[in-house]
Amino acid sequence: MAADVYGGTGRRIEAGQDVRKRRTRSVTETAVYAFLFFAFAEVAIHLLTLGLEHQGGVTLAVSEPVATSFSRPDIVDRNGRLLATDLEAPSIYADPGMVVDRDELVEKLATVLPDIDSKELLRALSDRSRRFVWVRRGVSPKVAQKVHDLGLPGLSFRYELKRAYPDGKLAGHVLGSVNVDNRGLSGIEKYIDEKVGTDPIHAAVLSTRPPVRLSLDIGVQHALEDELDAAEKLYQTKGAAGLVLNIKTGEVLASASIPRVDPTWPTQALDSKHLDRITGGTYELGSVVKTLTIAMALDEGIAKPDTMVDVRQPLQVGRFTVKDFHASNRPLSVTEVFTHSSNIGAGMLALEAGTDRLEGFLRKLGMLTTLTTEEGTVAAPQLPDRWGRAATITVAYGHGIAVAPLQFAAAAATILNGGRPVHPTFLRRFDTDSVDEKPIITENTSREMARMMRLNVSGPDGTGKEADVPGYRVGGKTGTADIAKRGGYSSKSVISSFLGAFPMDDPQYLTFVILFDPKGTKETHGHHTAGYTAAPVTGRLIARIAGQLGVRPMEVVASQ
Repeated sequence: MAADVYGGTGRRIEAGQDVRKRRTRSVTETAVYAFLFFAFAEVAIHLLTLGLEHQGGVTLAVSEPVATSFSRPDIVDRNGRLLATDLEAPSIYADPGMVVDRDELVEKLATVLPDIDSKELLRALSDRSRRFVWVRRGVSPKVAQKVHDLGLPGLSFRYELKRAYPDGKLAGHVLGSVNVDNRGLSGIEKYIDEKVGTDPIHAAVLSTRPPVRLSLDIGVQHALEDELDAAEKLYQTKGAAGLVLNIKTGEVLASASIPRVDPTWPTQALDSKHLDRITGGTYELGSVVKTLTIAMALDEGIAKPDTMVDVRQPLQVGRFTVKDFHASNRPLSVTEVFTHSSNIGAGMLALEAGTDRLEGFLRKLGMLTTLTTEEGTVAAPQLPDRWGRAATITVAYGHGIAVAPLQFAAAAATILNGGRPVHPTFLRRFDTDSVDEKPIITENTSREMARMMRLNVSGPDGTGKEADVPGYRVGGKTGTADIAKRGGYSSKSVISSFLGAFPMDDPQYLTFVILFDPKGTKETHGHHTAGYTAAPVTGRLIARIAGQLGVRPMEVVASQ
């Protein structure tokens, strides 16, 4: 009995101990869970408090302006060779709120970016409310790596599109430039923004638009620029310019102005010495304009190639006397007026035609109105204040009227292609709409002018002999114009030019080379006139480009 009682009492004691243990464990677990709950609650409340305290800063960061850039289509030459494209480039920015020591940051950055505006950057970084400050956009990977290696807190990188020009300065004036946001500022780049289209982006996203195909030929462009560079050095000029034009289509195959511009540096084009002289300047071009005057005389029926003109006496224009550079002691035929480049003869033909017919003919050729191309608006021609007798005479031989070289070249091409108006274009032209336009001069006039231009290069008395290239039947006209100065003209400073074309049995291509203030050399026997300077440059140019353009040389004997 006692044993049973003892045994039962023991079991009750063990059961009570288990209950107490479970209760103790439950209390402990509850305490732990409560502690964790309150701990997490405190953290949540603290995070919420921090979030509310910094709400203004978060809003400011979101509202900080994000730069919008633009993706652009590639630019290629007529054969698809790349002239301009977009590349991904790192840009550097700073978060002022993360910058530890702004003075140190600016000082160290200056070792990698020596041209940085330190004062402006310090000012921007001092504003801690800002979360984004541009430091430098579109740097090279090498520069970005150097900045990264500085290990400066607060500096970061983002990739943007940057315009790149694989051939450097080649065709720089034509291509134009873009700004830091990749928007076109000038030239074909501006044309793309206005007519082709770009796409706004916030990251380095390349354009899916088809390339813009230009009329330029990289090979011809390189040859032109190379020859102009050589001429600048040889004749110590103050500048040079030139172009190559398809007479049939109006396509500009090459256009250059020396000094050249680098399209990656837009500010360079703002310097007057880097003016695009082909489209951006107007000049009195001198005797090359006789090409138009004599074409007018033939087309208006005033004269024929063998009509004689008595050029033995100078022409009086007010207090000025118009003379010939090489005086003739006999009358000259109209053909000889052209090949001898007679100022008197051109003036007499213009007087016989009359002011109205001369002005009307030039207007018909597009010489008196403003020309626009894809590169931009061409400099407007400078015309006589009053078209009287004096203006009629001087305009006839290339003074008293100043035009852009491209505008004159288009008029000359119209003379040579059978009279169909030439509209210059910097885009590859696949149609032949211009060919279908009604001719504005007769086919006979065009043929006679081509014959005269060939004779001026191949004949013994021609002023353009130095432009001849055996086998290619080159023709042309020289022009030497005194440069205007206050109160008159300077005979010591001239614009020397040569209007060339080939092959003259069916003119396909026109060249125009202009040298500004060339100096006489030993090779030119001290002369600075076009026959000794611009003409030989043209000859060397045509010798280089004729084959590229697919013009096959004829037998030398047959081509005379």
